[in-house]
Amino acid sequence: MKTTAENSPGNTEMTSDEVKNLIKKKDEIEEQIKAYYDVLEDQGVGVEGPLVDAEGFPRADLNLYQIRTARHSISCLQNDHKAIMTEIEEALHKLHARDKAKRELDEAGAQEEAMEQEVNLPPPFARVDAVTENSPACRAGLRVGDKVIEFGSVNTKNFQNLQNIASVVQHSEGKPLRVAVVREGQKVQMSLTPQKWSGRGLLGCNIVPVQR
Repeated sequence: MKTTAENSPGNTEMTSDEVKNLIKKKDEIEEQIKAYYDVLEDQGVGVEGPLVDAEGFPRADLNLYQIRTARHSISCLQNDHKAIMTEIEEALHKLHARDKAKRELDEAGAQEEAMEQEVNLPPPFARVDAVTENSPACRAGLRVGDKVIEFGSVNTKNFQNLQNIASVVQHSEGKPLRVAVVREGQKVQMSLTPQKWSGRGLLGCNIVPVQR
């Protein structure tokens, strides 16, 4: 019996479709073996039952050609079955190894991309050290630990002190401000609208400058 690997010598790549074809061939072999066993069962001799009578003559009540053919076919098919089971096991191992290598490569690429993005981000000028629940800052998605790189018109290049942010907030009540922060190495953008709420101020968060 010729299998996929025999038809493609030296081919180390294994696809899921090829594995499915191997499994299909295995199922076909098992069906053939069962069919031949059914033949022997119908004859009432099985795989090792005697084909001669007590005097050593061929039994006249049996189809000897059919039985011998079935027994020989079962022997050959069992060898084929053993071989294809080994091939399936090796194919699955290759497939899993390839998938694992691909996952590791994807993870490494994503990590490298994140590092490159972090390197290209501007340095933060402020950090969020408190956010009150249900405040405008909270609803906008601001979190404790966020490093601010843009707050309305204030950015890394023109930031001088916290009064710059306070001035933008006072002049933007009820107007959405674009805020950009660095969170876990990634740039996160959000829209923050300064407005009166049940707590103090217009934001509901505390921002401190970052030493540069």
